[in-house]
Amino acid sequence: MSEMTQTAAKPRIERSATASRTYAIFLIIGLVALIIAPMFFYPIFLMKLLCFALFACAFNLLLGYTGLLSFGHATFFGGAAYFTAHVVKEWGFPPELGILTGVVGAAFLGLVMGFFAIRRQGIYFAMITLALSQMFFFFCLQAKFTQGEDGIQSVPRGHLFGFIDLNSSTNMYYFVLGVFLIGMVIIWRFINSPFGMILKSIRENEPRAISLGYSVARYKLGAFVMSAALAGLAGGLKALVFQFATLTDVAWQMSGEVILMTLLGGIGTLIGPIFGAGLVVTLQNYLATSDFPVTIITGVVFMVCVLVFRRGIIGEFYASRLGRKLGFEHRR
Repeated sequence: MSEMTQTAAKPRIERSATASRTYAIFLIIGLVALIIAPMFFYPIFLMKLLCFALFACAFNLLLGYTGLLSFGHATFFGGAAYFTAHVVKEWGFPPELGILTGVVGAAFLGLVMGFFAIRRQGIYFAMITLALSQMFFFFCLQAKFTQGEDGIQSVPRGHLFGFIDLNSSTNMYYFVLGVFLIGMVIIWRFINSPFGMILKSIRENEPRAISLGYSVARYKLGAFVMSAALAGLAGGLKALVFQFATLTDVAWQMSGEVILMTLLGGIGTLIGPIFGAGLVVTLQNYLATSDFPVTIITGVVFMVCVLVFRRGIIGEFYASRLGRKLGFEHRR
């Protein structure tokens, strides 16, 4: 019996080793591509892509790994953009403290919103997040520090740690890249921790998690706050990259965009949201000057992906024969 168990375990060990090697190869290729990317592409476009990729990964932490669909993530993204822009422009904070302020503010908003939202499930959870997000939108419309419909403009990028001039597009790009990589490491560590494993069990079978004695509400709230904080990190970066924060950042359309990005790439995968964000941002960037509405093209792409790639593009690849051969597993 022991020999049979060992024999059965060997293919799993080999697949795990193959997956590790494949991940390492893709990681190295990705890092090299990101480092040399400014030589071939417009840095502002790349920075926008990284900001929204981090935003989509933060949202996927809640949807893909906890099973909670939020329609209010623009609150954290846009709220952090406002907080960062305000303290940097009006209070003279350096960029690193400005972004930290945005992250803390987004985490606080996530704590408040999550406290009310996690009391319900399914569509009721989604509607509560949407309602609270709209309340925050109208707050931003009326509040003095947000400057209403004009938004906070001409936000200075400042000097990182007092000596790195972020007004240089190259310096700013590598700063954004560094923050993006830190955010991805945090997400990876979070989902592979015991806390993350419990979140996955809640996603798969919440009644069983409750029967095992886990405080499901607390775990959901913790995931909600972590997702909000990381979305705030992306929002704070965005405010410095474009040097403004407006109502567009907190509008419900922004929440819809991040849902679209995550679904296109593949929920429950680490790099799926990055791919989805890259696809949407690229369409917006290169089709912005065309006569054909970008939203219609994006909608068509979404419909095609839903019909052809039901798990998302990366999720479908993981589930394919090639993905299984390389050692990837899609668990949704």
